[in-house]
Amino acid sequence: MEPQTPTSRRVLIAKPRGYCAGVDRAVVAVEKALEQYGAPVYVRKQIVHNTHVVKTLEAKGAIFVEETEEVPEGEIVVFSAHGVSPAVHSEAQQRKLRTIDATCPLVTKVHNEAKRFAGQDYGILLIGHEGHEEVEGTAGEAPEHIQLVDGLGSVDGIQVKDPEKLVWLSQTTLSVDETVETVARLKERFPTLIDPPSDDICYATQNRQVAVKEIAAQSQLVIVVGSENSSNSKRLVEVAKDHGADASYLVDNATFIQDEWLDGVTTVGVTSGASVPEELVEQVLARLAQHGFGDVEEVESVRESMRFSLPHELRKDLRAS
Repeated sequence: MEPQTPTSRRVLIAKPRGYCAGVDRAVVAVEKALEQYGAPVYVRKQIVHNTHVVKTLEAKGAIFVEETEEVPEGEIVVFSAHGVSPAVHSEAQQRKLRTIDATCPLVTKVHNEAKRFAGQDYGILLIGHEGHEEVEGTAGEAPEHIQLVDGLGSVDGIQVKDPEKLVWLSQTTLSVDETVETVARLKERFPTLIDPPSDDICYATQNRQVAVKEIAAQSQLVIVVGSENSSNSKRLVEVAKDHGADASYLVDNATFIQDEWLDGVTTVGVTSGASVPEELVEQVLARLAQHGFGDVEEVESVRESMRFSLPHELRKDLRAS
C-alpha cells in the first residue's frame, strides 16, 4: 500500500455498525406477518426509528399508527422494538386485536427488572429521555415506583420516598459515558443506590459507541447515518465529537451530505445507527467516492454474533386464534 499523501482522501468505516439483533428481529417480524397474513398489517409506532425502513414496509402493506385505537377491531397489530406498557397490551386485548410483540428482548429485560424491583417496593430511577417510546413503555410497568432521570441536569431535582431502597435502570440506547456520569452523580446524592443486575444499555449501543470512538480519533469529519428520532444514532454523533472528530453530522441518507462539510477534509469516518440498513451506508460511500474519497478502510472494534428468535406469535396462526 502506498503511503498516504496529505492530499489523499480516505474513509474509515466503523464495524460494528447498522442493524442490531433486536432491529433485525422486529423488521423481519413485520415482513413475516405480511407474508403469512397478507396486507394490511398494522404497526403501533415506527417499528424501528428509521425513515427508510418505515417507508419500505409501508410499500409492502404495513400501516403505521400512533395508538392501538386506530387499528380496526380484530386486526393484526405489531408492537415496535421499543416496547409498550401493560396498558397498551390491555387496550389491544379489549379491542380483540391479534398482537405480535416485536419488543427487543433486551428492552423486555429492563421491563422485567422494573416489575421485579417494584414488586419489592423499591423506588426506581429510570435514566432516559422524556417522551421516548422505550421510556414510556418501561415506566408504564410500575408508574407509581418509577421516576425519570433525564440526564445530569435533572439529578438535583430528584426526590425519593426511601433513599435506602432505591435502584437505577436505564433506557437501552443511551450514551454509555453520559450514563456513567449520571449514575455517579446520583450516587453522590443517594450513596446506597443499587445497580441493576446487569448493564441495561444494550450490547449494540455500547459496541457502536466503542467503534465510533476509534474512527473519530483519526477523522476530521464523522458522518452518522440514521434518522433524527433515533436515540442511539444521535448519541453516536455526540460520541464522535467528544472523541476527536472536528465535526460530526447525522444524515438520513446520502442526499443530506453537504459538499462544504468535505472542504479541507482528508479523512471521513462513517458509521450508522442500530436501525439503519446497510444499503444507506453504501449510498453514503458512493457519494463520498464522487468527491475523491475512494480509499475505504473498515475498522473493526468488536465482533458481534448476537441473534434473537422471532416473536412466538409468528409460530401460530393468529387468524384462527
